[in-house]
Amino acid sequence: MAAVAIVLSLAGGGALAIAGFDATLDNTPVRSVLETVTALTQTSNSTDKALLLFRSDLSRTNDTADSLLNRLGVSDSQAASFLRTSGVARQNLLGRAARLVSVETNADHQLNRMTVRWAIDGSDQFSRWVVTRVGNTFTEQLETAPLQVNQRLGSSTIQSSLFAATDDANIPDSVAVQLADIFAGDIDFHRALRKGDRFSVVYESLEADGETLRAGRVVSAEFVNNGKTHQAFWFKDPEAKDSPKEGGYYNAEGMSLRRAYLVSPLAFSRVTSGFKMRFHPILQTWRAHLGVDYAAPIGTPVRSVGRGVVDVAGEQGGFGNVVMVKHANGHTTVYAHLSRIMVKRGQTVSQNQTLGLVGATGWATGPHLHFEFRVNGRHQDPLTMARKSESTEISAAAREQFKRQASLAKVDLAAAASLQASRAE
Repeated sequence: MAAVAIVLSLAGGGALAIAGFDATLDNTPVRSVLETVTALTQTSNSTDKALLLFRSDLSRTNDTADSLLNRLGVSDSQAASFLRTSGVARQNLLGRAARLVSVETNADHQLNRMTVRWAIDGSDQFSRWVVTRVGNTFTEQLETAPLQVNQRLGSSTIQSSLFAATDDANIPDSVAVQLADIFAGDIDFHRALRKGDRFSVVYESLEADGETLRAGRVVSAEFVNNGKTHQAFWFKDPEAKDSPKEGGYYNAEGMSLRRAYLVSPLAFSRVTSGFKMRFHPILQTWRAHLGVDYAAPIGTPVRSVGRGVVDVAGEQGGFGNVVMVKHANGHTTVYAHLSRIMVKRGQTVSQNQTLGLVGATGWATGPHLHFEFRVNGRHQDPLTMARKSESTEISAAAREQFKRQASLAKVDLAAAASLQASRAE
């Protein structure tokens, strides 16, 4: 009872305190303050003149002057007429893909200024074309400037395909192609890719005036395939025997990832028939399949898996259009059913050089590439031969330099891997 009385007394005290506070508010004098405020107004004309609109987009191969300007939000017949008559626009913009176009317009969507930037593959320079309105006419200026090279980080996990994973991480397709080429000697991207495989990559970004024009070379990469980690580091070995000016990719131990033979003559495809017994679709009998068949659309480039000399380039029975390349040590590779042959007999070809295009000539039920690997006339499993082919090692003089560079690159790869963890969180 005493405790209840104390609680009630405290509650009553609180009520009295609040009541007393309200009473003081009632006694507070109220004073009105009246001030004149000048309204901030603008006429519609002054607003229209001050308003500027900006937009950027990439040009497309089917662009005309009108379609390009419309996509950029420009409604200006004079500007369209200028583009149609400009020699620079006809040669470098209209009908050309991947030109970075930025425009500035007024509130009526008339063009004030257009800037177009592009770079030719392999060049360290970019072109900048600037079109500026002067009254009812336009002036133009074409100039060149050095590309700025920065580094970008990326990482992703394979759910369906390599391209889908790089798209999910906003990594350019050209980087995905490089990843497949770099690890082609260790990972069979046609048969060995697994859901849950993951990769991290550091690559160059070639930029003009702070805007990315295209992706450059992969600097370092890590690919975890079926639980096994593969790493690659770009390095220029000044003591390299073949070409000191060219660099290459090496693993953490300093062994070159470029083997004598590529795993596959196609960059991306799927194996429809491996090196084994199979039921022949035309002869309708069980026979040993002495090569590997790759399904691919007609016109897909077929590349030589290694350096050699073209021994056959023409039509040959069930092979249809076929190219045979002789390599060292009695090795020969065969590329059959081509729709087009792009080399000649006796020609020296390098690794990764295009020999022809996928077709369906000869005994073929559909477009595909039939590929064989022979050693002194005897057929061998192409995948096994590629895995067994030799690779070179970094010279002793450059090993310490490589170790320092690889150590720094591993830090960047760890940072790239953390990006995916951040996205997941």
